[in-house]
Amino acid sequence: MTIQIENEQGLSFDFDYEAVARQVIEQVLDMEQCPYEAEVSVTLTGSQEIRRLNREFRQIDRETDVLSFPMAAFPAPADYRFLEEETADCFHPETGELMLGDIVISVEKAKEQAEAYGHALKREYAFLIAHSMLHLLGYDHMVPQEVAVMEEKQEAALTALGITR
Repeated sequence: MTIQIENEQGLSFDFDYEAVARQVIEQVLDMEQCPYEAEVSVTLTGSQEIRRLNREFRQIDRETDVLSFPMAAFPAPADYRFLEEETADCFHPETGELMLGDIVISVEKAKEQAEAYGHALKREYAFLIAHSMLHLLGYDHMVPQEVAVMEEKQEAALTALGITR
């Protein structure tokens, strides 16, 4: 598995943010029974940059906590069958890994939310990665049923890792 992490802000954390990202990504992929080695990019940025990205890619001119940029258009969440037909577009030509996409996290927003929810930054950071990973695998939360599914899966991943509120 290849996980590329870029800390644009050069911020320090009171936990190993690279190890936490790896653990959460692997946990979600295991839970979702991903049959491939995967590649994921994680970028840690600030409020202004994530607002710019949100405006550019979603036409929403405000800060957000996390953005997901999936590489594969899953017809149904975590339904990997279609990938065999689209191998040239979805798999890295040199490593053979499934290129899932990019996660961009506003560290400032994550800190604000951790404080507002009364839990550690590590928990909020892990939650945002789990949430974004589900998006990379085709999950969404546009209707209440989808929200419930994502919430259950996010909580299961974090509980399995012992990262609780």
